[in-house]
Amino acid sequence: MRRVFGFLLVLLVLVSVGCATGGSDKPLIGITSTYSGNRQDPDNVRRASTRVGYSYVYAVAESGGIPILLPVVSDSEAIERYVETLDGLVIIGGSDIPPEAYGQERHEKTRVMPQQRYDFESKLIPRWLESGKPILGVCLGLQFVNVAAGGTLIQDIPSQIDTDIRHSGGNYHPVQIEPGSHLAERVGGTEAEVYSSHHQAVLDVAEGFKVVALSSDGIIESLERTEGGWGLCVQWHPEAMSDAVHRKAIYGALVEACKK
Repeated sequence: MRRVFGFLLVLLVLVSVGCATGGSDKPLIGITSTYSGNRQDPDNVRRASTRVGYSYVYAVAESGGIPILLPVVSDSEAIERYVETLDGLVIIGGSDIPPEAYGQERHEKTRVMPQQRYDFESKLIPRWLESGKPILGVCLGLQFVNVAAGGTLIQDIPSQIDTDIRHSGGNYHPVQIEPGSHLAERVGGTEAEVYSSHHQAVLDVAEGFKVVALSSDGIIESLERTEGGWGLCVQWHPEAMSDAVHRKAIYGALVEACKK
């Protein structure tokens, strides 16, 4: 935990110096993190960790943003400072959202995220959406943004949806993109082959968002924000794809939105 806070502090200092000297106009992009506690002693924070996969950091940096890692801290003052200071936000993948958050009973296949992460992001996301600043949701990030805005989820695709597509396990599959959408403009067409690793998906779309991509089995693959600010959410992992053009198209969209 100390290392993450230290890294965040160093980055903020460097950025402040750069801004003061006119050295950088790159936007500050916050990246959320996972939380892992000790199974035998879950309340012992000294043995817990908060982590971010480096692929998210790399994708933001190569697209022209300055990545800032956000540890799991649900303190309201910290969240307000994040919203005030950062230009953009990436909500990363991870374990499942508690289904009680969207009015459903827990499915036997649902594996709920640690309470610490839920407490943090369930406060951060609504506050960020309220701010109108650009947001990118990735995999679970799409689901969390949708739930935070009032939507619901399919808890387990394999047992609840009749499909031949393997959405979980790190597989590639095609998606169809809505013509004229911002996503279609970014990726240069209405079809894409994407890297997928999830067993849940959007069921009811939250107000203020629209569907802009589907897989052939009808699973919602991407949402765009229609009111309140710029927002793009994808059910796949562009940061994990070897296709640099696609990767930079998605993360670059966030960076460019932060500059407007």
